[in-house]
Amino acid sequence: MSRIAMLGVLVMAMGLYAEAAKADAKGDVQNAAKKLGEAASYSWTSTPSMGGGGGGGGGGARFQPGPTNGKTEKDGYTLLTMTMGENSTEAALKGGKIAVKMQDGWKSSEELAAAGGGAGGGQPGGQQGGRRGRDPSRRLRNFKAPAAEAADLVEKVKDLKEEGGACSGEMTEEGAKSLLSFGRGGGGAGGGQGPEISGAKGTVKFWLKDGVLAKYEYNVQGKVKFGDREVDMNRTTVVEIKDVGSTKVEVPEDAKKKLG
Repeated sequence: MSRIAMLGVLVMAMGLYAEAAKADAKGDVQNAAKKLGEAASYSWTSTPSMGGGGGGGGGGARFQPGPTNGKTEKDGYTLLTMTMGENSTEAALKGGKIAVKMQDGWKSSEELAAAGGGAGGGQPGGQQGGRRGRDPSRRLRNFKAPAAEAADLVEKVKDLKEEGGACSGEMTEEGAKSLLSFGRGGGGAGGGQGPEISGAKGTVKFWLKDGVLAKYEYNVQGKVKFGDREVDMNRTTVVEIKDVGSTKVEVPEDAKKKLG
């Protein structure tokens, strides 16, 4: 065999190896997310951060998104404690149903919607600074626990490669758009059709431990237009998972009644 022919075979083999490595990395992450979802329970902390001068909404530190601490059990309850600036909100979820702790007790999402979000003085969890008329359960309607969210993120990535102890890749434009639209659809022209989004891009990284998802991080960037207001968004979210199989999810009885 000539050198040119051998070189061609080598290049082809390297290409096949690279494609196989990408497929293995994607499969590894998918299996790791599946194993996490099959665990009896787990806890996590999801920490968002904003960059690029966007996303503040003019509300200052008071309304900046903070960490969310969560606990979930397989086919059971999920408990969340979400922070927004100096305020915090407790919520419980099960089977698509949502309950939120307000000043005057736990309320179902149906009760909050009927009250226009103003139940309990419009302030969730008895914290100060709640905004009257806002339904705190609305932001949870598209909630996904880390196992499901990670599996969804894998499908938004062009391909994954393993390097530096993590599996990483770039998102498709549509994948990044879906994360920038806040669950309201992307590319709309106002009128409740979701924000207009342009220049969408994103990246994601996954860390595995003993074949189970241990941590992931994703960043999305783009211009998001709400009506006449355009914001440069640059948002990074880091999700760290712990106590897999040993987390205890203790839901207050009042919350269970709202989810029954």
